[in-house]
Amino acid sequence: MAVKIGNIDLGEFPLLLAPMEDVSDPPFRALCKAQGADMMYTEFISSEGLIRNADKSVQKLDIFDYEQPIGIQIFGGEIESMKLAAEIVERSEPDLLDINYGCPVKKVVNKSAGAGILRDIPKMISLTSEIVKQVKLPVTVKTRLGWDESSKHIVDVAERLQDVGVQAISIHGRTRVQMYKGEADWTLIAETKNNPRLKIPVFGNGDVDSPQKALEMKNRYGVDGIMIGRASIGYPWIFRDIKAFMKTGIVPPPPSVKERVAVVREHLDFSLRWKGPRLGVVEMRRHYGKYFRGLAGFKDYRMVLVTEMDSSILYETLDIIEKKYHQSPAEEKLLAGGL
Repeated sequence: MAVKIGNIDLGEFPLLLAPMEDVSDPPFRALCKAQGADMMYTEFISSEGLIRNADKSVQKLDIFDYEQPIGIQIFGGEIESMKLAAEIVERSEPDLLDINYGCPVKKVVNKSAGAGILRDIPKMISLTSEIVKQVKLPVTVKTRLGWDESSKHIVDVAERLQDVGVQAISIHGRTRVQMYKGEADWTLIAETKNNPRLKIPVFGNGDVDSPQKALEMKNRYGVDGIMIGRASIGYPWIFRDIKAFMKTGIVPPPPSVKERVAVVREHLDFSLRWKGPRLGVVEMRRHYGKYFRGLAGFKDYRMVLVTEMDSSILYETLDIIEKKYHQSPAEEKLLAGGL
């Protein structure tokens, strides 16, 4: 049965690309979309930054028709600022507005934003209610199980969010105190989904890093779909792999070095076009190691990729990597085994 957020049809068991700061920008989203992501989100955007018209925040509003359906995610701890930011977001015409109640980073939490609001659930509910009233877009929420082990109230919180108009919820299976340590606990995500009073879609998030695990989460926990974050960094093919495995029971062969280099070139091209010659180069650096993980003897090439500012040298280095490793079946085999 198709999963819907308002009137947005996501198909059966959709795969969502998680909003990730400094990762899920337009260049990265384009690659994930090409590999089968059904729904995507922007990086989270500061409500205060939008109100101040800060360049970095405003640029994150950039979305494109081919990305649809796409949501713009905002965060903040002040109701009036969040309402104003929601109005600004609406003018960019995304398919939905998502509120971040899950970021565990200290500088965000200290402003009672992100996961910081999990210490004040009444405020979380009232803030959400005000935003729902402020915009005509569907409003969704991404959050965690709770602040700490003693306050995992997600089942009740999801109900209350639904009652004020939230149309879908994505749940990361950890508390804020856990950050990203330990294993994600999906049992409470399942309990939330199985609550007979809850009618909105529930998407699970946390530690889904293989097609086999995705299928297990679908069958074992009954969620409406899966939100994938860290596993997609350097491997946008994760969406393709999961879909193929769920359909056929077979995982496609991993991309060759030649295929990886082609995607890295595409990523770099878009990054340079979107962010310019300096920032476009710098912000690609976090991706190279992930794209080529598992390649023996890659260290020297990596050093060039993460230090060089001249994009022509970066492209030359990618050509060298393709020639060196594409001609070595042993290296290809090692790369496949490294996944």
